Amino acid sequence: MKIGLVGFPGSGKTTVFNALTGLAAGTGFQSARGKTNLGTVKVPDERVVALANLFHPKKTTFAEITFSDVAGSGAGKSLDDQTLAAMREMDALCQVVRGFPDAAGAPPSPLAEARNLEDEMNLADLLIVEKRLERLTREKSKTAEVPLMETLKAALEAGTPLRELDLTPDQWAMLAGFRFLTAKPLLLVLNVPESDAAAPPPAGFVALAGQVEMDIAQMPAEEQAEFVASLGLAEPAIGRFIHAAYKLLDLISFLTAGEDECRAWPIRRGLTAPKAARAIHSDIERGFIRAEVVRWEDLVHYGSEAKCREAGKLRSEGKEYVVQDGDVINFRFNV
Repeated sequence: MKIGLVGFPGSGKTTVFNALTGLAAGTGFQSARGKTNLGTVKVPDERVVALANLFHPKKTTFAEITFSDVAGSGAGKSLDDQTLAAMREMDALCQVVRGFPDAAGAPPSPLAEARNLEDEMNLADLLIVEKRLERLTREKSKTAEVPLMETLKAALEAGTPLRELDLTPDQWAMLAGFRFLTAKPLLLVLNVPESDAAAPPPAGFVALAGQVEMDIAQMPAEEQAEFVASLGLAEPAIGRFIHAAYKLLDLISFLTAGEDECRAWPIRRGLTAPKAARAIHSDIERGFIRAEVVRWEDLVHYGSEAKCREAGKLRSEGKEYVVQDGDVINFRFNV
C-alpha cells in the first residue's frame, strides 16, 4: 500500500513523513524542493507476534505501508504538474495541514487549507474529464463511457470529489486507468504544536505533533514509550496513523501461519475467500477449492491446527465465504 503525503509549503509535510517513518529527510522548502522521499514501515500486529511465538517460523512478515513524501517544485498555494503526476501514482493520499502559526504569526486555517487542496484536485480531474469528453464527442462515441464522464463532469463542477459518487463496480473499473485524484481515499492530518498533541482535533482530522513525534521516532524503541506517555498519548504517531489509514481504506488483515512463515495479508474488507487469496498469488484464486479457517485467538489458545480441529474451531469454507479480520487461513487449490 502506497500513501502519498501532500501539503502546501509550510505545513510540515516532511516533518510528519519523518515522524511516521523514523527517517531524517531534510525539512524546509529549499531542502525538500523537487525531491521525493520514500519510507516503508511495518504495520505493528500483535497477532503476527503471537503466531510467531507459537510456530517459531523461519520468517515473520508484517504488512507494510510505503510512504511517499510527494515532491513539489512550486512554492505557492497550488499544485504543480510534478506534484500532480506523483500523486496519481499513490493508492491513497494524506494531506498534512498546518495546525500552528506560520512564520509571520498568522493563525492556522485547517478547513480552508484542506478545501484549497480539494479544489486543486477537483480542477485537475475536471481537465482530464473535459478532454476525454471532447475526444468521445469527436469520435461520435455511443459507449457507456459518455454518460459516465458527463456524471463526473457535473460532480466536479459542483465541487464534489469523485470518491463520494455512488458508482457501480463496473463503472469504477472503467475509470481505473484515469487515476483520478479525487477518487483516491484522502486522510487529513493536522500538524499541531507539542502543546496540542493530545488535544481533540477538528472533525475529520487526525492530529499529530510532527516536530516532537519526529524526535520520538528517531529514539531507541525502549525510550519511545516514556516520551509518548509524557505527551498524554497511548502510542507513537505511526500507530495512530495506521489505525486511521486502515479505517479510511476499509482494510483488514488475514493471516497465514506455519513453520516456514507467519504473515499478515492486508485486503479490502468484504472480499470472498478466492479474492482474498489473490493477495498471495493469482494462481490460488484461479484454482481455489476451499479455505481452512481458524481464528487467530483460537489457534494461539489451543496451540495447533490439529487441536483446533478437535475442538471444532477449524472449519472449511467455500467460495462465498467473506474473510474476516484475524482469520488464519490455509488455502487449498488446484495448480
